[in-house]
Amino acid sequence: MSLSPLEIDELTRLEEAMWSEASRYDAAFQERRFADDFFEFGRSGRTYARAQAILPESAREVIRARLPLDALAFRRLDTHTIQVTYNSHVEYEGVVEHARRSSLWTWTEGAWVMRFHQGTPYEP
Repeated sequence: MSLSPLEIDELTRLEEAMWSEASRYDAAFQERRFADDFFEFGRSGRTYARAQAILPESAREVIRARLPLDALAFRRLDTHTIQVTYNSHVEYEGVVEHARRSSLWTWTEGAWVMRFHQGTPYEP
């Protein structure tokens, strides 16, 4: 089952929104888009629960991620679950860090929610 152009557009927008300050520090966006059972294996190797992933406005900092996302790909796992993969390139204190990224999105109650995310560092 391939994805529709509408699904690709929406999931691209949502994944890129995770790298945008305007949405990444927006509590309503985060509450709506992180599933109740969300967790992440971060690029750092740490594990984050949903409560840790929801960032308050007071934590706001500039996000220097390269957009559009590099090597963005989609894979339908079942009727309501899509895996999104890509390479991230993010500048932290003058150094660009690279990671292979994977997110699982589920269509739930009329909206896409992120259930899982993982970042694995790599050197290009």
